[in-house]
Amino acid sequence: MRAGDSPTSERLQKVLAAAGVASRRVSEQLIAAGRVTVNGEVVSELGSRVEPESDLVAVDGVAIQLDPTKRYIMFNKPTGVVSSMADEGGKPDLSTVAAQFDERLFNVGRLDAETSGLLLLTNDGPLANVLSHPRYGVEKTYIAKVRGSVNQQTLRKLKEGIELDDGPINADAARLLGAPSQGHSMVELTLHSGRNRIVRRMLAEVGHPVVELVRRQFGPLHLGGLALGQTRELTDAERGALLTIARQHSEAPDTDGPAPTVRSAAPPRKPRA
Repeated sequence: MRAGDSPTSERLQKVLAAAGVASRRVSEQLIAAGRVTVNGEVVSELGSRVEPESDLVAVDGVAIQLDPTKRYIMFNKPTGVVSSMADEGGKPDLSTVAAQFDERLFNVGRLDAETSGLLLLTNDGPLANVLSHPRYGVEKTYIAKVRGSVNQQTLRKLKEGIELDDGPINADAARLLGAPSQGHSMVELTLHSGRNRIVRRMLAEVGHPVVELVRRQFGPLHLGGLALGQTRELTDAERGALLTIARQHSEAPDTDGPAPTVRSAAPPRKPRA
């Protein structure tokens, strides 16, 4: 340690290695190449020390998780499960899922009981606030089985905007999956609104009530092949993408205007050796 260093500080390359970014030797190469930032500033000196509990470290612009106490769990919620840790009506809720983990987890946002799909559980409050707050407009993608034959004119109407009881709304993207069959159509909708039961209300408004609904994507997270009712830890790339979003918005000035939409980003590239 040098004069002015805190007793809790650690060498940057050690912190990167402990976070699973790369070995210490490769971490030193990343630092020397100017690919590591601490609190937004490039750090290229190998003797640099950081505070793991408070400093914000990134590699190639992708946030690195330094706090080992934070947990990020993806859950493929079945229908019939209420998005609550305790349902007063006695319906199945998320408490049995959260009980599988030592940390006290809570859900980020909600899915109505009749909707299945991707739900994030975490104990990271600041990140949860960014992902669930309407101001930040995180995109979600749903696949809906609806009644009737959906045509391109209907899809265009969903994208251009429709009027609901609580105001106008439009989808960021809408497309038909395959051809209508046996009186039903499969529609993929992407939107950033967090209004209650918004997908069901939008499709009902254009004459195609929802029969089944699943959320396949939430921000940079994709449900992939996760089985219904199962959980998994987020990958390093997924955690990095979420933390990067959270940091960008926490650092952005608070204005009265609408916040930019958080779009579905490609997984961050891994540091090169």
